[in-house]
Amino acid sequence: MTQHNDNMRQWWLSTLACANCELLYELLSNVELPNTAKVIRAPELGTVMVQGRVGGDGAGFHFGEMTITRCSVALDDQITGHGYIQGRDKKASHTIALLDALLQTERQQEILQKVIYPLVEHQKNFEKGVQEKAAATKVEFFTMARGED
Repeated sequence: MTQHNDNMRQWWLSTLACANCELLYELLSNVELPNTAKVIRAPELGTVMVQGRVGGDGAGFHFGEMTITRCSVALDDQITGHGYIQGRDKKASHTIALLDALLQTERQQEILQKVIYPLVEHQKNFEKGVQEKAAATKVEFFTMARGED
């Protein structure tokens, strides 16, 4: 089994949870997924309470509920993977669970290279595009001091 730490696992699970599903499925065309994985928890829908913060860093408050789909699988060697994704995409949560399990095996580098790193790059480009679009709409106000003393 490949060594990984909790921070790395959180990183790849976060990357997968935020992934564009169409791109994820496209990247998976280069990866052989096991078809013998045992489903521990079949994909199921649920809700979670989303919290916000006043001003981004102030007091926390309950913002509302969000629909999620979760799934858990075990590979033949009993390595367990979990998949959570926003929305109702059962196939995506199952796929994420399989990838999470595979990322804990000797195939970690293969999955990182073929799936995770391209997803991270896509997310960076997407965020850069959003920032550029927001910057293009920025309004600068110029005021002159009135000479009244």
